Amino acid sequence: MLGTLKKMRALLDDAQQVQYQLVVGDELLPLNPLIGKQLTLTHTGNIFCCNCGKKSKKSYSQGHCFVCMQKLASCDMCIMKPETCHYDQGTCREPEWAQSHCFVPHYVYLSNTSGVKVGITRHNQLPTRWIDQGATQGLPIFKVSTRQLSGLVEVELAKLVNDKTHWQAMLKGHADDIDLTAKAAELIPLIEAKLHEIGMQKGDYSIERLHETIQPIHYPIDTFPKKIISHNFDKEVIVSGILQGIKGQYLLFDTGVINIRKFSSYEVSVEHG
Repeated sequence: MLGTLKKMRALLDDAQQVQYQLVVGDELLPLNPLIGKQLTLTHTGNIFCCNCGKKSKKSYSQGHCFVCMQKLASCDMCIMKPETCHYDQGTCREPEWAQSHCFVPHYVYLSNTSGVKVGITRHNQLPTRWIDQGATQGLPIFKVSTRQLSGLVEVELAKLVNDKTHWQAMLKGHADDIDLTAKAAELIPLIEAKLHEIGMQKGDYSIERLHETIQPIHYPIDTFPKKIISHNFDKEVIVSGILQGIKGQYLLFDTGVINIRKFSSYEVSVEHG
C-alpha cells in the first residue's frame, strides 16, 4: 500500500471494543487482525496538503500546507479555543463553514483518559472524539447550541478538572474506572451560577443538562509499553516492529509508539506480516 496518511478510522463493535482501520490514500487497512504481527511504515519523504493536495515541505495543523493553514477557518485558533470565537466581529475566515460547523449543537463531556478530563465536541462526533483521545469511559453532560457556548462552559469546568490528556500516562495503561455520573453531579452545582450568567449573556442560546449513561470503551492491546519512546517520521524514515496494540490515534509497537494523526498527509508505504 502507498498513499498519504489520515487519522485512523475507528468504530465501536457490539462488545464496545474499538475496531481500527489505517487510512493510506484511498485504501483502508484493518489493523485489529495485525496485533501481534510485523508492521512497517516507510515515509517516502513526500507530504501532500490534505486540503489542496499540493506538495509541502512541512505539515501544519495536522496535514495542511502553510497557505491553507493560514486561510482555513478549521485551522484558526478559535477551533482549539472556541470561547475566543470572533464570528460576531466579522473576522471569521469562512463564515459559511462556520455556520455548518460552529453554529450546530455541541456536547460538553467528561471522559476518563489518564484520569477525569472535560472536553467538547460536535453532536455527531461521539464516541469518535473519546476514542481519538484514548478515553476508556465517556459521558456527555451538556448539550449546547453553538461551539463558542461549549467552550465557555468547558472553561468553567476546566477550573475544577483537567482539560488535557496526559498522553504518556494514557499509553502506559488504562486508568481505573471512574463514576463519571457522580463526578458530574459533584461538579455541576459548582458552576451553576456561571452557567446562568453565560445563558443570560448569550440570549437565545441554550444549555441542556443531560442524563446519559457512561460509555465504556475497550482498546485492542496485547501489551502496554513500559517506557514511552516516540517514533517521528521527521527524524526516521522507517517505523517498524511488532504491533502490540492501538489506543487513541497511537500505534503501539515493541519498538515505540507513533501518533498517526500527527503525521496526516505524510506519504508512506505500508507492509505487514
